[in-house]
Amino acid sequence: MTSTLTRPTIPPAPEGRRHMLVRRWLTAITIVLLVGIPAGYLVISAEQSRASGRDKEAESSATGLRDKWPSLMKRRIFEVPIPAGSWRVGYYETSNWKTSRLYVQFRTTPGGLDTFLKGVGTSRDALQDGKVTISDRDSEVVGWNFGLEGRAWAGTTHRNKDPRPTQDITVDLTEPAKPWVYVVSTATP
Repeated sequence: MTSTLTRPTIPPAPEGRRHMLVRRWLTAITIVLLVGIPAGYLVISAEQSRASGRDKEAESSATGLRDKWPSLMKRRIFEVPIPAGSWRVGYYETSNWKTSRLYVQFRTTPGGLDTFLKGVGTSRDALQDGKVTISDRDSEVVGWNFGLEGRAWAGTTHRNKDPRPTQDITVDLTEPAKPWVYVVSTATP
């Protein structure tokens, strides 16, 4: 007959108070990190989404020029490189299933005008004195008045192959040191 000896088991030592407090703190911190960070991310993300929706709603309900710079993405899509340092910038965008237009106005310096025209793909030589290239229909959309007497208008139309946009550019050179630039960039997707 074989006998098995069993050793008596020693119960574990009771957990010390200090060890218990450390364990509870670590558990609490882990729970906060596992729950709190994703919850915080969701709150921030929801607020950004709401803000974006409000911005888009304001933009779509606008009925005239907005006194701010168009987004960099809009400037790239419509190929309207507003030069740095320009002021009194305003824009308006219209879109339908057939045509999208970006209306932009800004005031700049003579160097800024040259930079803009070069960025579009044209130059000051293309501007025709006394010519307004923006149609009456387009000027009515945003309230531009190109019929003012005593203004030194100059304009050009820069055409690109589809799907790139075409820009109608009219410049008010009445104050040569601070020309006004008016652009209607039309894209047909």
